Amino acid sequence: MNVSFRTALPTELGVALQEARRDTLALFDTFAASGLDVAAKVPVPVSEQFNPPLWELGHIAWFAEWYVLREAHSSDPIAAQRTSMLTKGDDWFDPNTVSHRARWKVELPRTGALKTYCYEVLDRVLDKLGRTGKDDASLYPFRLVLAYEDMRAEIMTQALQTLGIALPPQLAEQMTPGWAQGDIRFPGGTIQLGSPHNAGFVFDNEKWAHACHVPAFIMDSTLVTNAQYGEFVADGGYQKPHFWTDGGRTWLMARDRFAPRDWIRDGRRWLCQRYGREIVLPPNEPVRHLSLYEAQAYCVWADRRLPTEPEWEYAALSGHPALRWGDLWEWTCSPFEPYPGFSADAYKEYSAPHFNSHQVLRGASFATRRRMRSLKFRNFALPERDDLFAGFRTCAL
Repeated sequence: MNVSFRTALPTELGVALQEARRDTLALFDTFAASGLDVAAKVPVPVSEQFNPPLWELGHIAWFAEWYVLREAHSSDPIAAQRTSMLTKGDDWFDPNTVSHRARWKVELPRTGALKTYCYEVLDRVLDKLGRTGKDDASLYPFRLVLAYEDMRAEIMTQALQTLGIALPPQLAEQMTPGWAQGDIRFPGGTIQLGSPHNAGFVFDNEKWAHACHVPAFIMDSTLVTNAQYGEFVADGGYQKPHFWTDGGRTWLMARDRFAPRDWIRDGRRWLCQRYGREIVLPPNEPVRHLSLYEAQAYCVWADRRLPTEPEWEYAALSGHPALRWGDLWEWTCSPFEPYPGFSADAYKEYSAPHFNSHQVLRGASFATRRRMRSLKFRNFALPERDDLFAGFRTCAL
């Protein structure tokens, strides 16, 4: 579905929900086919950022049941109007009561039983959707669960890369062809930062559009490439503390890095790990899997800086023909903060717990479903995250 999920109507939502569930099951089957114990029981949780695949599968269906079928008005444990289809559904899959560590130990139903649950939830969601009005309020829970499943699919795709497991063929990477690099001068001005009231579905951290003045600035037309970042590495960038912030130096010492994760030295050339395969590092592709600290250190070395969130949105909304975005999420120098007048939506834990501790990323990655992409979307992550499909572009000082 190429229509944005934010404005999709019942027929379009029905198609998209079925597509999303097919992708979820394909990703799960890929984990299972790799020999991974999908119920958990891997030696350690390889990353605190993803869950055991079997728990993830059940949780995604549980989330749809919670907000659509059980008509929960919030994420509070007592908010659901009906009981779960599973006897212990809330005990197994409610993220507010099942800690991340507990998800690796909980005894779950067998794979076949949870797949049946996934199909049954989807069938009932589609049936209810067919009896729902076309107004934004009525469609809100359906749009929410579609967005959530699409976001979880991207996280599962990131986990495949982290664990070195090949992508399913239908989810192969689609990167944009090469693009002319250079600086773009923007005159600055006032933009409406955030989403307007008539935008259909809006995440709570995008509310609401408000005037924001952006001074004149100069921004890269493209993301920093592997070749460009390789010059920083070759110049000893990881060994020179003065390029790094205090947080960056602490992060670097804990990991003993001399290059980005997944880069592998092979004589005089670099290889990289992509879904369990070693390939020659593509010099003209955007550098990926970088923490905020690494992006900041490169900027100090290059006498550049990261864009602010308003600068990024200003540039993206400009429609400049030389501007390229969408291959990777892009770090900004802006901390993740609420817009004026923020109030949490039904999924209360989506934004509020992460304000001020996380950093804003903008754009999208090749793994972001097309219906999810929006120039208003605010992604966010801890500065140390380097497993994301994320890179960066720079601005002139």
